[in-house]
Amino acid sequence: MVMSINTNPEALTALRNLESANRRAATIGDTVSTGQKVRGAADDASNFAIAQGLRGDIKAGGAVIQGLNNAKGIAKVALAGATAVSDLMADIRKKITEGANEGNTTQQQAILQDDYGELLAQMRQILENSEYNGINILIEVAIPFNLAVGTVRDVDVLANLEGDTIRLRGQRLDLAYARLSNEDISTPANALAALTQFEQDQQLVNDALGELGSDLRQLELQTEQLQGVLDATEEGLGNIVDADIARASAEQSAIQVRQQLATQTLGIANQGPQVLLGLFQ
Repeated sequence: MVMSINTNPEALTALRNLESANRRAATIGDTVSTGQKVRGAADDASNFAIAQGLRGDIKAGGAVIQGLNNAKGIAKVALAGATAVSDLMADIRKKITEGANEGNTTQQQAILQDDYGELLAQMRQILENSEYNGINILIEVAIPFNLAVGTVRDVDVLANLEGDTIRLRGQRLDLAYARLSNEDISTPANALAALTQFEQDQQLVNDALGELGSDLRQLELQTEQLQGVLDATEEGLGNIVDADIARASAEQSAIQVRQQLATQTLGIANQGPQVLLGLFQ
């Protein structure tokens, strides 16, 4: 072996080993600190591209779920309002039935008429208050609370990333209010006529309850299904980019030993030229 003061192959080899260990230590350090094995395109271009696409799907899916949750809020408030109206209808029917009694005095009939009017006012208040985030689907859009049949306020919401939608169907419970308000129970004969109209409006309320309940269930099922897809997508993303911290920690310890050995080897190799000085003493 040639001993030279100009070239020290052993030192160069030790230096390369030390630099390699230092680079690997920096990489493992980033992996341990971030918890990710793929942090950018430089780490793994193809997997990073896949991961970015999955991240986009997750964010878009989150937006869809937010829209579904908003629609569920509208549906729940509307269903609560329709249920309150349904409960109130029982009291309204009671007053109409009492008003149809031929044995009522004029004064009693007037009291019943006042009570009937107050119940209808309460019904209108319930309908007007059944609003969520500025949207009320129990009242028609154009001219509410009148006998004209207008346009209901349907709510279409995105159901998935493919652009499919779910419709939350609007109702016309203000029409039931308008028709009952057009009746009176000031006489038994009028009360009997009002009872016929009441039966139609009772059916209208019942149908609204059925549709609202069905639409709400559909929204809830779709939210659960989409959340399951997003959870699976996040798990897949984790499999691509997340690091095995236990393995990385073990490798970090091994690299630290390599660094120490490379440093010691470099020190020993650098002492070689010093031997040559002894030849001149």
